[in-house]
Amino acid sequence: MVRIRVLVVDDHRIFAESLAAALAAEPDVDVAAAGSGPAALRCLERGAAEGRKFDVMLVDADLGTAAAPVARAVPVGEDGVVDGISLVAGVRSGQSSVRTVVLAEKDDPRRAALALQAGASGWVAKDCSLQRLLAVIRGVLREETHLPPALLTGVLRELTAARKHRTESERLVESLTPREREVLRCMVAGLGRKAVAERLFLSPHTVRTHMQNVLGKLGVHSTLAAVALARRAGVGPAELAGDIVERGGQLA
Repeated sequence: MVRIRVLVVDDHRIFAESLAAALAAEPDVDVAAAGSGPAALRCLERGAAEGRKFDVMLVDADLGTAAAPVARAVPVGEDGVVDGISLVAGVRSGQSSVRTVVLAEKDDPRRAALALQAGASGWVAKDCSLQRLLAVIRGVLREETHLPPALLTGVLRELTAARKHRTESERLVESLTPREREVLRCMVAGLGRKAVAERLFLSPHTVRTHMQNVLGKLGVHSTLAAVALARRAGVGPAELAGDIVERGGQLA
């Protein structure tokens, strides 16, 4: 019998333990529970190191946890909180073989669309039956995507709108010069003007000019807005480990 390893991630202890116990009663399911994002990441890493990788992660959409111990791949909000959808994105980036299903208190087309974009394979109501949840778990392992029928129209609308925004964002980013794109990647990485100047071997005045040009070309008025637009366009942060940019002012 092929066994399915499931990780339940929810900071509501009673719910997590109850769900884990119900799933563990199935003859082909092994279950572990984690009460936070960092705990979930440790479980996933330990399982991979021991050759007992998890197959499916069930994560609370409203998960909240301190950001300090969380792996760098997991996006962290300004308030230091990592929600369930951000955890999905981090796990998808670090352990792509793990299928993730988001457990939600209520249907929300926008958040369900964000979950799918982050890499989730399903969105399920927390109060669904155990049989329904098991069907979803087994379905995502067959590469299926599971959504409540009532959410389909709304999710498709959200995904279409997101695609339109991404296309427009990509067009704006393409208008930047190579150096301005490098500055933008540094901004996405969270570097300030002085740090960007040191990294690109430019003067702070030149960096300020580049940043102003980036904001102007992208049609935004703040660094946060520029970073949000860059992420929609698929622009990743500059690598902070080692220098990957050219020395000198050739691209300035």
